[in-house]
Amino acid sequence: MSGVLTEPDGVPRCPWGMAAESMADYRTYHDTEWGRPVHGDDALFERMSLEAFQSGLSWITILRRREGFRAAFAGFRIAEVARFTEADAERLLADPGIIRNRLKISATLANARVAAELAPGELDALIWSYAPDRAARPAPRSAADVPPVTPESTALAKDLKKRGFRFVGPTTAYAMMQACGLVNDHLADCHVRGETEAAQTAA
Repeated sequence: MSGVLTEPDGVPRCPWGMAAESMADYRTYHDTEWGRPVHGDDALFERMSLEAFQSGLSWITILRRREGFRAAFAGFRIAEVARFTEADAERLLADPGIIRNRLKISATLANARVAAELAPGELDALIWSYAPDRAARPAPRSAADVPPVTPESTALAKDLKKRGFRFVGPTTAYAMMQACGLVNDHLADCHVRGETEAAQTAA
């Protein structure tokens, strides 16, 4: 039995993309971003950071503040965020456009400093090296078929932690893998499943 939902526009989507309280925002993100391949050190650092901020919150909370996060964190340009000072950390704690969580802000700044020590393209290569064999992963039929963690996300989280990255556990790592197209967890009958599959194959 298919787990997609089709209300109100009759287009089949993954159920989370039809969350009633925020349908328009989720629908756009679901249809145009989630599961599409993301490359580039800065772009992946942004996704890693936003997924860490999402921990314990609903994704819509982060999605609606994304532009605020980008403004606050210099567009998530690693080289710039790595130079943030304690004064910047205090500024961020007072910024209503983001989630003002001291531990998450501190982790983001620390992660930028770790990422800045890597060679150009190394963060991209590191994260994508944990992409599983898509041919071995059947398309999920319902939300129950989508795991919260995988062996690959557990291994990625362990590798990142070993290098000094913080606030990126196996669940957060898997959410990043889903969002950045390392896996395709759109349901089998979702209307963008084929598009994301093609995009991942071409990446």
